[in-house]
Amino acid sequence: MKVTPLAIPEILLIEPAVYGDDRGFFFESFNQARFNEAVGADISFVQDNHSKSAKGVLRGLHYQIRQAQGKLVRVVEGEVFDVAVDMRKSSSTFGKWIGETLSAENRRQVWIPPGFAHGFLVLSQTAQFLYKTTDFYSPEHERSLIWNDPALAINWPLDGQPALSAKDAAATRLENADLFP
Repeated sequence: MKVTPLAIPEILLIEPAVYGDDRGFFFESFNQARFNEAVGADISFVQDNHSKSAKGVLRGLHYQIRQAQGKLVRVVEGEVFDVAVDMRKSSSTFGKWIGETLSAENRRQVWIPPGFAHGFLVLSQTAQFLYKTTDFYSPEHERSLIWNDPALAINWPLDGQPALSAKDAAATRLENADLFP
């Protein structure tokens, strides 16, 4: 497993060792001990989520202001552009974002610790997206940051407008968002 800190160093790109031959492939998608060593902390996951979306769907940018969730994300079908935004007002990277292309083909995963908003845009005809979370979903604490906030200037690889849920279309800008300390 290769682990690379991204431009926001708490966010990690994880690339598994893949073993393949003419029969197919094998890789270890998660190993608790290796993951904890890579992130330098004892992380426990309590929930696994799985979504399927069509091309042009943008989900996010979501976070929970209480019961903050760390997320280990990956794609098992298709391709997405995955984004995390630093929502920690005391951080030197507050309001900054990272974006990575995740796909079934590249098998990359991204570790996004608590304190970040997260979202993704589907680039392929469909995509199945899996993520582990460090805390349970809590609708009363969920917040949404608007995907096209000019203060963030996220460079989404879009042709036209994305398909959004009503909740995501009504999301707030960073300047009005609930923040982490």
